[in-house]
Amino acid sequence: MATKRRKKTENLLVLHPDAAGIDVGASELFIAIPADRDPEPVRSYPTFTRDLHELADWLQSCGIRTVAMESTSVYWIPVYQILEARGIEVFLVNANYLKTFPAERATSPIANGSNIFTLWDSCEPAFVPQE
Repeated sequence: MATKRRKKTENLLVLHPDAAGIDVGASELFIAIPADRDPEPVRSYPTFTRDLHELADWLQSCGIRTVAMESTSVYWIPVYQILEARGIEVFLVNANYLKTFPAERATSPIANGSNIFTLWDSCEPAFVPQE
């Protein structure tokens, strides 16, 4: 039986040190920030409005200025709106593009927030309609 070799993302060049990665689901968000920003750099939050504001508070307290979000449905919209209102630059990442890149997916589907932008620089952003 053949074994696939997994490429490691440990040696990726960090292009955006103040970045976080968010995987958006219907009932839960998984967030990863650089490990030196918080003792618990990977967290999950429910998707209620109160929790989204708590998430934004945490990101700001950790010095996060940019976020890449991966979502396969419309669940990203309230997260996007709240983070953008707080002055955090938000990029919606097309999940189909990310599946083509090697990534460590331990606790969080986006295991290292700053490394996601190394991959992001190779992807096209998803379309986000203006209001």
